[in-house]
Amino acid sequence: MPDSLVQAQFGAHAANYVASAAHAAGESLDHLRAWMAVRRPHRLLDIATGGGHTALALASACPQVLATDLTFPMLLAARSFLHAHGAHATTFALHNAAQLPFSGACFDAVTCRLAAHHFAAPDQFVSESVRCLRTNGCLAVIDNVAPDNLAAASLVNAFEKLRDPSHGRHQTAADWEAMFTANRLQIALNQPYRKALNFADYCTRMSVPAHRRTQLSALLLQAPAAVHSYFNPRTIDGALWFDLREILIIGTLPD
Repeated sequence: MPDSLVQAQFGAHAANYVASAAHAAGESLDHLRAWMAVRRPHRLLDIATGGGHTALALASACPQVLATDLTFPMLLAARSFLHAHGAHATTFALHNAAQLPFSGACFDAVTCRLAAHHFAAPDQFVSESVRCLRTNGCLAVIDNVAPDNLAAASLVNAFEKLRDPSHGRHQTAADWEAMFTANRLQIALNQPYRKALNFADYCTRMSVPAHRRTQLSALLLQAPAAVHSYFNPRTIDGALWFDLREILIIGTLPD
């Protein structure tokens, strides 16, 4: 996905992502926080920090957190959010996830949450992250994942792209595991999750116009069986809800 399109989409909606309940919390984030609390890396890089929620969640376990993003307005919003919540030791940098401006072996942990589906080259993001890891360091990725069925995956990605033109591609859990192992990472955790999203909130975060919302809701409700099972659309108190699937995958770099 072109950097300019990602920057345009997220620069215009930075405040929405800072305020997003779906990004501020979640079972996978809780598990990542607990995992890092045990490991306690000294220096952590949070790539594509977005609203800064992951950086904040891990700041108590990591003395040095560097939060980075491709989009300057998003980085400014994250800095304001983190400082407002007392994370004054966090530092910030602007860069592309596939071209990290750091020397090798300089971080104990690298994280990336709910962003890699926008990356044009996720495999390069993984290799660059590993290049920056110290021995016994870890890479942790939380991201939405596609179903294994190729036709269903294509429809899920088309749905996401209709809502957000900067969407690239949801990988499958197997795709992520393959990228990790191809870069010498030993899989410590590959945990799936199902997360519920309010359809109206999902659309509002990206200022989706009314006609596009109608198209999206029709796609949800009229999807083929495999896609319907993935999204699980339903009405709760008069509001449309649906699910996305995500994983937390953690790999460690051996000696």
